[in-house]
Amino acid sequence: MERKGMAFMSNRYGTAVRRAAAGVSVAALAALLSACGGGGDQGGNDTGKAPENAGSASSVPSGRQTPKEDSGPTVPDTSTTLATINGANGFQFVIHSAARDQGGFLTVTGSLKNTSSKMLIAPPHWSGEEVSVKQTGPSLAGITLLDKTEKKRYYVLRDTEGYPLTTTGVTTVKAGETISVFAQFPAPPANITQVDIQIPQMPVATIEIS
Repeated sequence: MERKGMAFMSNRYGTAVRRAAAGVSVAALAALLSACGGGGDQGGNDTGKAPENAGSASSVPSGRQTPKEDSGPTVPDTSTTLATINGANGFQFVIHSAARDQGGFLTVTGSLKNTSSKMLIAPPHWSGEEVSVKQTGPSLAGITLLDKTEKKRYYVLRDTEGYPLTTTGVTTVKAGETISVFAQFPAPPANITQVDIQIPQMPVATIEIS
């Protein structure tokens, strides 16, 4: 698996999913933390509320997606939109799917777009606050899912070498550029059909699980 991959969800995605299915370390599973009332992120701060002037988020009903076979580069099915999250700095995340798999994981796919007329630098907060994860380079390991019913927060999984199972290498995004992204989490209980997705420095959005 490439350690400093480009910001495209290509072979990195397929490799991450296979490695996750083969086995996730004890430290990875320990990343599933409980939080009461939607409070507490990796750094102990409340992430249940979006920062002021963070932008806007909107959610739409989900649609069924046909799973793609793991046979080379994988891109999200952009025909479905679960949520559009607009940041005040010009970044936009469009969430396309949140699908369970048989291994007990939940894979979220989407697109990251620079809607501004200038190049933007990815916020370091997207990589999360954990020192061990920061050492693996820029990533989207700071994204979390909040299950308000069970009052649990889910963090991006890590592989056996400590690399987060998410898009890595995102440092800058050119004006108007769109990048395919993904992040893999432990799956919430089967009765949970909605979770809040929380991206650092972006508004919170509710997405449907398929």
